[in-house]
Amino acid sequence: MSEILTTSLLPNFIGGERVQSPTSRTLPVLEPNTGELIAEVPLSGASELDAAVDAASKAQVEWAKMPTKDRVQILYQMKTLVEAEKDHLAEVVTKENGKTHAESLGSVMRAVECLEFAVSLPQIATGEIMEVSQGVECRTVRVPVGVTAAITPFNFPFMVPLWMIPMSLGLGNAVILKPSEQTPLSALEIARLLEESGLPAGLFSVVNGDREIVEAMCDHPGISAIGFVGSTRVARIVYERSTATGKRVRALGGAKNHLVVVPDADPEMTATNVVASVAGCAGQRCMAASVLLAVGDCDHILDLIKQKMEAIVVGRDMGAIISEAAHNRISGYLERAEEGGAVLTLDGRKASLEHAPAGGHYMGASIIDHASPDHEASCEEIFGPTLTVIRCKTLDEALEIENANPYGNAAAVYTSSGGTAQYFSDRASAGMIGVNIGVPVPREPFAFGGWNDSAFGGGDITGPTAIDFWTKTKKITTKWSDGHRSNWMS
Repeated sequence: MSEILTTSLLPNFIGGERVQSPTSRTLPVLEPNTGELIAEVPLSGASELDAAVDAASKAQVEWAKMPTKDRVQILYQMKTLVEAEKDHLAEVVTKENGKTHAESLGSVMRAVECLEFAVSLPQIATGEIMEVSQGVECRTVRVPVGVTAAITPFNFPFMVPLWMIPMSLGLGNAVILKPSEQTPLSALEIARLLEESGLPAGLFSVVNGDREIVEAMCDHPGISAIGFVGSTRVARIVYERSTATGKRVRALGGAKNHLVVVPDADPEMTATNVVASVAGCAGQRCMAASVLLAVGDCDHILDLIKQKMEAIVVGRDMGAIISEAAHNRISGYLERAEEGGAVLTLDGRKASLEHAPAGGHYMGASIIDHASPDHEASCEEIFGPTLTVIRCKTLDEALEIENANPYGNAAAVYTSSGGTAQYFSDRASAGMIGVNIGVPVPREPFAFGGWNDSAFGGGDITGPTAIDFWTKTKKITTKWSDGHRSNWMS
């Protein structure tokens, strides 16, 4: 187990070695909970990506020849290591991201599920075979795409890379990871764990950087596929730029998730769940509740939601905002909401910070009530612990608002009626639907993925359809001389 890296220039990990970048461009990595300097991260250049691609290309040739069952033994070993070190890994996530320890630990264990699914690849990533005519056989074989890249965000620095890395490696590819420059520590932990698990050198690299290295990845002729998770604006750019060079891309973007509450919803369960969806990870996740569509008289539920939000102890129950810039951005939405005529029934800027460390970027949960559907707080991804409430007369009116939003990650309904739940599920325009659950993240083997402007490209990053994304299918038709059987195809 490694110590948490502190106050040093972080290395890249290329060709199985920790390599100091020659760049003079660096950024400070600050601990969100305290504002203290953790490390400096290098902003690597194209030559460093070239070195990673070269090492990956060489190592991947022999790796691809191995049976899948042999490749996944390394992933099984990594799963064992992650489980043994889960508390240390959660500490790393908390230090660089600001989550509570419980949230960080939950994200590490979710990553374990991804490793478990990848270990099952020998049983599920199989080809098909059929005798299509007398003496004629057709079969399919899965072939790795080659060198792949993963570009990941700050909010789940250990979990999101492991949406992609185990599947890509297990299917015979090499992977180059570009983590968020705000949270680069977990990426080096992943490199260490894979190395200790026995992964051959060159198959996994970490290249730190910013926009310059992302653009180099999109353009590099040696990279065949890119998985991306981040904002919709950047996801669209990555998708368009990468596909222009012939790459396959699955780019997941942002969201504006709508929770619909109807009067027959269970008040206690609904309020508890809505608050967890809004405030979990300080609202910094693409599956967080963002808009609550209150149908009819739901004031008794809204009052309970407010009470539970007011009871959140900042610094204990809810972690920090990732940066001062993000804190200021969220505060700006609250300020403009009041100026625009909405009612700020709970202002997280005024929350007590008595239990939060000094110097950190903290705020409480906020409620923006009586917002119009076209208000910026109703339409734009705030990515903070804020809930915008829109009042609706009917469920159809609520569905019309939900359907009109350009995103499509998640939508949820709170009700005690199975008919209402089915009506909503059939009509909501989102890839992940919740019934009485505000963060409807599918668990393996069900794939994570949204619709509309929340996702670009085909296939999925996780789940069974990810097998198609990380591989190519070769079709083989075979006929041998058979004097006893013949037909027109012979």
